[in-house]
Amino acid sequence: MTDTAPGTPYDVLGVDRHASAEELRRAYRRRQRETHPDLGGDPAAFHAVQVAWELIGTPALRAEYDRTAAGAPRSARSPQAQDEGTRVWTTGMGRGSARPPSAARSYGHPGGASRQRYLTLIREWAGRGVELDDPYQEDLLRRAPLEVRHALADALAEEATARIVSSLGPAFAVWHDVATARDSEAWTRDAGLGPSESAKLDHVVLGPTGLFVLQSEDWGAPARPRGGDLVSDALPPGAQPLRSLARRARIARSWGAAVTALVVVLPDGALEEDVVLLRRGRGRRPARLAVRRSSLSFLLTVGLPGTGRLPDAAFFELRARLQEYIRFV
Repeated sequence: MTDTAPGTPYDVLGVDRHASAEELRRAYRRRQRETHPDLGGDPAAFHAVQVAWELIGTPALRAEYDRTAAGAPRSARSPQAQDEGTRVWTTGMGRGSARPPSAARSYGHPGGASRQRYLTLIREWAGRGVELDDPYQEDLLRRAPLEVRHALADALAEEATARIVSSLGPAFAVWHDVATARDSEAWTRDAGLGPSESAKLDHVVLGPTGLFVLQSEDWGAPARPRGGDLVSDALPPGAQPLRSLARRARIARSWGAAVTALVVVLPDGALEEDVVLLRRGRGRRPARLAVRRSSLSFLLTVGLPGTGRLPDAAFFELRARLQEYIRFV
């Protein structure tokens, strides 16, 4: 837990330790609404809620947490818990250490623009003058058009990726919701934009292995490689998410930075392999990849074959330059 979290994950979610799985899920959704910054909540409290859910959100993780809290050794974890709660050893965490790593330097509000887009579109769809007591109500979501539901899926995917990259350690710096044009904020009001066409970069990650531009997606269906890009039954015909990302990533030229790789991050069940290389990097053209969310830390900390490591002096110089030129939606 973070230093700002009050007590145990159960305390953060406001439930008894013996609460049922359904009670736990309802408490999590309630606390999400109460603490979300877009709804007037406190960002630190919202983050604590996400961390609490990561610790006890599934039966396996909950059992592991309860055993750990009671002083049981990690070897007592079940195989299922080992699969769902695999620890990734990254910069800032020594192998075998029980201490969490120092956080990466993070800037911007991950998922914030997509949340704003969802709230704007759901209210426009509901109609003027209609008060939505709960814009995240399940029945409302089921009836909403696909582009509205995708806006919320975008936000959730970006928030999930942000939790992963924030734990990479102090050798990394991350920028979220990076603007790609002067009017990038206009996309939040445009319901006509298709999936993967947001006028922003979800995450820009700088570390010892290079500069990565990430796009977080959850299309609700598996994806597969085709012609150096991704296709999915959930995407409209002709959609080219990697090529669209490459166009927006050209903003890096104005930063004086060369991008190592463009990466689409997908839920684990959406890809058949952990990492799919769609196109190799060549010259100043970045590589294109798709990665399962659970393999993202490994990709960023190990890097691409043959790319080498970024010297410390180059890292600090580039970090300062990005901090000066990057703007947010």
